[in-house]
Amino acid sequence: MGEKQSAVKERTRRFFTRTSRKEPDQDDKPAKQERKPSLNDLLDTSCEKYGGQPAIGMALDTPLTYNQFGERVRLIAAALRRDGVKEQSRVAILAENSHNWGTAYLAIVRLGAAVVPILPDLPEADVHHILSEMESEIIFITQRQIEKLYEFTAPLKKVITLDDYVDRNQLAHAEPFTDYLKAAEAEFREELEAGSLEFPEVDGRSLASILYTSGTSGFSKAVMLSHYNMYANAHTLGKLIDLPPKSTFLSVLPISHTYEFTSGFLWPLTEGARIAYVGKTPTPSILKKMCARERPTVMMVVPLIMEKIYKKRVLAAIDQSKLLTTVCKFGVGRRFIYRKIGKKLLDFFGGELMVMGIGGAALNPDVEHFLREAEFPFLIGYGLTESAPLLSGGPFGDTTITPCSSGKPVPGVEIRIADADPRTGIGEIEARGPNIMQGYWNDAEATAETLSADGWLSTGDLGMLDDAGNLHIKGRCKSVIVMASGENIYPEAIEHKINGYSFVVESLVIENNDTLEAWIYPDYELIDEETRGKTRQQRHQYVADLLGEMRREVNRQLPKTSRIARVVERREPFIKTATHKIKRYLYTGESSVK
Repeated sequence: MGEKQSAVKERTRRFFTRTSRKEPDQDDKPAKQERKPSLNDLLDTSCEKYGGQPAIGMALDTPLTYNQFGERVRLIAAALRRDGVKEQSRVAILAENSHNWGTAYLAIVRLGAAVVPILPDLPEADVHHILSEMESEIIFITQRQIEKLYEFTAPLKKVITLDDYVDRNQLAHAEPFTDYLKAAEAEFREELEAGSLEFPEVDGRSLASILYTSGTSGFSKAVMLSHYNMYANAHTLGKLIDLPPKSTFLSVLPISHTYEFTSGFLWPLTEGARIAYVGKTPTPSILKKMCARERPTVMMVVPLIMEKIYKKRVLAAIDQSKLLTTVCKFGVGRRFIYRKIGKKLLDFFGGELMVMGIGGAALNPDVEHFLREAEFPFLIGYGLTESAPLLSGGPFGDTTITPCSSGKPVPGVEIRIADADPRTGIGEIEARGPNIMQGYWNDAEATAETLSADGWLSTGDLGMLDDAGNLHIKGRCKSVIVMASGENIYPEAIEHKINGYSFVVESLVIENNDTLEAWIYPDYELIDEETRGKTRQQRHQYVADLLGEMRREVNRQLPKTSRIARVVERREPFIKTATHKIKRYLYTGESSVK
């Protein structure tokens, strides 16, 4: 342990030596660094190129044009500057998706200040911790979140409700966004139209955002991303997919997460696309109506969305028909049926979908095989908050992308495998590129553990590169189970097999006394349908029989060292991150399910 601490201290010393040292030139003067583009440049360029085109708005509503959006950003920025926001200030946003969310974000960074996006599903205690640690005096919020401020004791200079909620209790002293914008227009419109409303020039190396990670393997860290980290990653996406002019992005994931922010907000802005926000999580019938009206070109989703569609609509339809079940046993017949279903899926999403980006967690291989055989347009990507986020994916249409991989390293990003096993080629994934974070806020030790002096990010994920250059993710380093025999078990691979069963919502494989246990959260809605009219005891026996048969079938597909010794029914969902990954560290220390 002492040696590890010493190594971390040495990496810390070298990291900060690297970041603070100035190399003199021949005249003993500091070399002048070339300015990097910022998010302000991204917006300004888009407004110049696409001014009158629709840019952003709520689904089914009339969107703002690029010019209108750009003007709002400048007006809100001017108001924030009047209220004391300046370079290196930290302003929080705790809200659901909306065009006002994006307006607030770009207004904050216009001033050289940093945004602190807070995930809407975080509990009150976590919100208080973030606001205190960041010393945020201004926050943009919504009605659904405002109660989290009632017990917050630190002074807040200004609370602005993005959904125009008026806090009748006056416990948070909130101001509606529309009122704030109108006051800014009255005060700054003349300067704006005269072209004299100016802001500081912000270099792309400046801090733009501090994001608290989802914490799948431990406590959340505060990731520092620069303007250029996100600018570079957004422009990289344009090299992976050639979008048609005036595309439409339908946004269903939280924009406070870097996956949706970069790929569903910044990228469409660079392309002159239109962004439509769904707002609340819609039911399938409402989503279908929205898609029929908005006819999206691109959507970003997490695997859970497609896995639910696969189980509820594809497997359910096949299982209910003996003819379809028989036909799908044969490759030609299965592909024919899947393509028919794939066409219906495209119609469900509005009929104009060019690509669906899938990321944030691993996609079940069975679902990917279905999407491929259904000829459904999708692209799998891999990344993390620390890389703003994309590291690999696509390019779209590349026929050398191997099934169950996350595609090639994206342009400008290097990926290598550290300490690879000579037999399997599996090791820790490391990455380097313009999108790699500046470090963790106020945590030099964690920064030095994760980021090397020469810019390589240790992702904490295990993977391998195949002969075609595709990256294959095998799981988290901390998730690997090492049995007494010395055998390495990758639990995610077993969980994918278990999750393929229609009656399984999610699962977790853990080690207990040198044996493997599978904790299963069943689909109780489906089980209720199957056991209608049965007694409570019969219902329990039905579930036990299902789980027992599932364990035997899965074990037949696994090597002897990876077989499941025990299956445990879990009565409630696992606690998950914003991208629906199970917070594994919360459970791996337990030996039983309550």
